[in-house]
Amino acid sequence: MTLSSLFSWLGQLPRLPRWARLGIIASLHLGFFALAYLLAFLIRFDYAIPTPYQTAMWAGLLPLLATKAVVFGALRMFQGWWKYVSLYDVLALARALALASLAYLALNVMVLTPADFPRSIYLLDFALSLILLGGARGSLRLLREKLATWGDDRPAVPVLISGAGDTGETLVREISKNRQIVYQPVGFVDDDPYKHGLRIHGVPVLGPIDKLAQLVEKHGVEELIIAMPSASRDQIRRVVEQAQRAGVKTRIVPAFEAVVEGKVSVNALRDVAITDLLGRAPVELDTYAIGRSLEGKRVLVTGAGGSIGSEICRQVVRFNPERLILLDCAETPLFFIHRELSEQHDDKLFAAIGNVTDAERMRQVFEQHRPDVVLHAAAYKHVPLMEEHPALAVQNNIGGTEIVANLAAEYKVARFVLISTDKAVNPTSVMGATKRVAELLVRHLNHTCATTRFSVVRFGNVLGSNGSVIPIFRQQIARGGPVTVTHPEMTRYFMTIPEATQLVLQAATFKQGDLFILDMGEPVKIVDLARDMIRLSGFSEDEIPIDFCGVRPGEKLFEELTLDREEVDTTAHAKIFMGKEPADLLVEMEDAFDALMSAGRAGDDQSVRAGLEALIPTYRPSAPSSKVIRIESGRHKALSKV
Repeated sequence: MTLSSLFSWLGQLPRLPRWARLGIIASLHLGFFALAYLLAFLIRFDYAIPTPYQTAMWAGLLPLLATKAVVFGALRMFQGWWKYVSLYDVLALARALALASLAYLALNVMVLTPADFPRSIYLLDFALSLILLGGARGSLRLLREKLATWGDDRPAVPVLISGAGDTGETLVREISKNRQIVYQPVGFVDDDPYKHGLRIHGVPVLGPIDKLAQLVEKHGVEELIIAMPSASRDQIRRVVEQAQRAGVKTRIVPAFEAVVEGKVSVNALRDVAITDLLGRAPVELDTYAIGRSLEGKRVLVTGAGGSIGSEICRQVVRFNPERLILLDCAETPLFFIHRELSEQHDDKLFAAIGNVTDAERMRQVFEQHRPDVVLHAAAYKHVPLMEEHPALAVQNNIGGTEIVANLAAEYKVARFVLISTDKAVNPTSVMGATKRVAELLVRHLNHTCATTRFSVVRFGNVLGSNGSVIPIFRQQIARGGPVTVTHPEMTRYFMTIPEATQLVLQAATFKQGDLFILDMGEPVKIVDLARDMIRLSGFSEDEIPIDFCGVRPGEKLFEELTLDREEVDTTAHAKIFMGKEPADLLVEMEDAFDALMSAGRAGDDQSVRAGLEALIPTYRPSAPSSKVIRIESGRHKALSKV
């Protein structure tokens, strides 16, 4: 019988009837038990067993087999499958053999009481049984993994792995088992000098990352896999730059799978993305608290078709709500997120088309679904467009928030969360000013409404959201450039969409505070972001130039997350801070608020701008309405096509 046919036969065992499978596996174990027992006597007497001891040996064989069979059966040791053996299985095997040896010792001493039975046999039998069974199980697994790629004619891709830690070790193990992707690890690179010269599963640690170019040339490496899930953005950037200089393709182990789930899969490997260079560590969540706030609840998400709203829906549905109501006025993105989630959660979803500025429609939604939690993400967010349409920004960002928040109070919703932005801090744009007013409105309701907890979660830019800088840069690079950046010193805070939405859900569980500010890390220069994306796309700045097109109306060179008068305190989560303002500011400005809303409903853009300045003392518009540059004209033409 060839090895291939043997493994083909073994592979059929799980499909046999349960009694037949257990019978075969138990028989194999009994054979190893008998062999270990006989070898123990042979070793004890240097392969010349005296006659009296031979009698004791044969007399004790059947009781030994019966004892071990009972112990192994009680511990379900016949139900494991050898081709998936691990260290855990070896430890379980040792425990079962130890118990079986103790049971046989007790039986022999207290019941059978043989006259001539060496005490060393118990220890020898235990050790030999462990060696034989453990060796057999491990050998079958090793042979199976070796045969998995035997006969595959595809050439193996020589790869280096950056990071000789736990993730790198797991990756090498997975590569050896995965027959779908043919990689040949030729070595590790790691900056830890104590690891140099070591071997991990037979793969050597060849040296530091700085020697990457030499190692690539020496070993004919075609790809570099980054297996450093906790590395900073500077460390990742350094590895990527070294790989680009060496002329090899770079792939990465996603940090989420490696750190959060504790799993590493070759199939999950992907090209290095701009998010990897931003160095955002995976978010650690208090999933128990989030689960308590969402499980079995009716949750309404407004703006569910948008980048943030759709990801909120993806996160919420993980926590088993009774119903998730997805609300948006744009039917196409609403259709797509509903279809995506309905594949696994169709019985929990309801897609509601409606505009948050339509008070009658919103009342219908609240009356029909009676939500327990409202996550309000619907908003106009594009700064240049809102500079052209300030009245519409007021109607949607403030008026829509007012309608939904008042209905939340009226229908006694337990929790209402407004998604806000760093552009609301000392705003220079209409969009930022309207979000600041919306913040004041929601916090005002938290002071005046006893039945609903109202809160605001404020954060900066999210990577890859619709119409944001990254997809714009990506399309400009695909067209051959140039990449347009408004100003060399323009900086922004960034986080990933999943990180932002997870922290929103975490903040929604807090019982104290009504303004929460997410830790955005270090601000990033937009021009550095552009350069990184050009390099990741395999180009240089000579091939894809960067053009500086000037700051657009409403934009600031840098964003802020807190006002000067806001005190910031820590919360139970390291990445969420609580902002405090002296008092309910909106109660002192009701007349100014009413005037602003009247101007917005009347479509009076000039009065809206004046109203925003009266209501928000820190609002400093960057350009009067008469000087607003239309997005499709002149130097902004490149941005209008994406």
